[in-house]
Amino acid sequence: MTQPAACLAVLGTGSDVGKSVVATALCRLFADRGLRVAPFKAQNMSNNSGVTAEGLEMGRAQIVQAEAARVAPHCDMNPVLLKPVSDQGSQVVLNGRAWLEASGRAYYQRKDELFAESCAALERLRRTCDLVVMEGAGSCAEVNLMAGDIVNLRMAAHANAPVILVADIDRGGVFAQIVGTLACVPQEQQARIRGFVINRFRGDLGLFTSGVEWIEAQTGRPVFGVLPWFRHFRIEAEDAVVIEQTRAFTPAASGEAAIAVIRLPHISNFTDFDPLTGLDGVQLVYLHQPQNLHGFRAVILPGTKSTRSDLDWLAASGWRTRLLDYAAAGGHLLGICGGFQMLGERVEDPHGVEGGAGVTDGLGLLPVTTVLRAPKTTTLTAFTWDGIAGQGYEIHMGCTDAPAGSGLVAVHRRNGADCADTDGCVAMGGRVLGTYLHGLFDEPAITRRWLAGIGLGEVVVDRLHGPAARDRAYDQLAEHTATHLNLEAIIALLPPQLREVRR
Repeated sequence: MTQPAACLAVLGTGSDVGKSVVATALCRLFADRGLRVAPFKAQNMSNNSGVTAEGLEMGRAQIVQAEAARVAPHCDMNPVLLKPVSDQGSQVVLNGRAWLEASGRAYYQRKDELFAESCAALERLRRTCDLVVMEGAGSCAEVNLMAGDIVNLRMAAHANAPVILVADIDRGGVFAQIVGTLACVPQEQQARIRGFVINRFRGDLGLFTSGVEWIEAQTGRPVFGVLPWFRHFRIEAEDAVVIEQTRAFTPAASGEAAIAVIRLPHISNFTDFDPLTGLDGVQLVYLHQPQNLHGFRAVILPGTKSTRSDLDWLAASGWRTRLLDYAAAGGHLLGICGGFQMLGERVEDPHGVEGGAGVTDGLGLLPVTTVLRAPKTTTLTAFTWDGIAGQGYEIHMGCTDAPAGSGLVAVHRRNGADCADTDGCVAMGGRVLGTYLHGLFDEPAITRRWLAGIGLGEVVVDRLHGPAARDRAYDQLAEHTATHLNLEAIIALLPPQLREVRR
């Protein structure tokens, strides 16, 4: 019988400390050494998700890590995905399919069942590779949640995985983060934490030498390295905290053309717009507080996990009036997934898919009505827009039918099966567009087509865009990480048979 793959766990002192990025870097670095690598996160909480070749849903962060490892994403890499629909509840996606809607308390009561499912997924994954890079969630030292933990130290113990603990120096208190985490971890688990990575350092690294020495003296464990903050390349983020925009933005003041994305309370799949962030001459901004939209070349309504609730928020906050005024003045709007639904005349929920049954008025800018209903659509979708081929993915509850002749794109294939369909809708002389397609801007020619439609045809969209740009970023991340971490010390945590360079 083949020996199951070894495991290495990357856990954190808190949320958004950089676990995902460090795990992504290790996936690329170990893949570059000739190892067959697979990422794994037992439980992910994010509305940023994607679709596998099998038409199953998983967290976007593990899709990114699979890309970095140069392997196809599979839902075994993220068996439990929590998609928040409110402050108190989430949709639970189990093994790639929507499973139940649960409050935090109800979810906690099923933790043993979910832990067993996660262990089974990990063991299946271990039969396909040499090394599994495991990622934790939040802090691994939440003492009130440890008994039901399925993703941090309990899972690391199940896999017999050595743990690298990631801390974020930029938020301050890095010494307390590390020492406090160790103090909160049960004694029998402390030995599993083998060393630390300090992330997001700014300034002269030489000034932190005494800090490294103090941490190592206090804990008896090595600091594997200090990672400087990087801004010259971009890795898709998992958490929406990276897109917060608290102040109004005046396009004319920036000196560049500006595109706005409305930062909805339940925003999902905001990484759709990453290809627009690195373009010369265009500035992409996320707006939460209502403001005058005059001067923006386009406004995007992104995906949302709770369309009706976010429509209510648009009305109550004042955004509805601002958006309608912008459209009436000749502005360009694009709605993706939930944003597409919002642009329509109404959203009907006869079975209470998003909570209580009912109907919510949309913005009325597209001649469509959406009916929310199960099952969830999860597809990889091949399409053409004005003859330009692209591939995206769909994740949505419900159906939105556009009048004949008003569709945005022609759909040729879903989950590998040929079809002859349309998606989306166009109205108001081409100024208002809606589509269910995520990943729309991954294809450079599609991006050029849309930019030309909003009067930015002069913007250069080079060939390193979308997947090609992401792959280059993984190489840059790996080089950055290898420069600043003691990679040999991390390799020494692996079984002897994996320590040799194979390439």
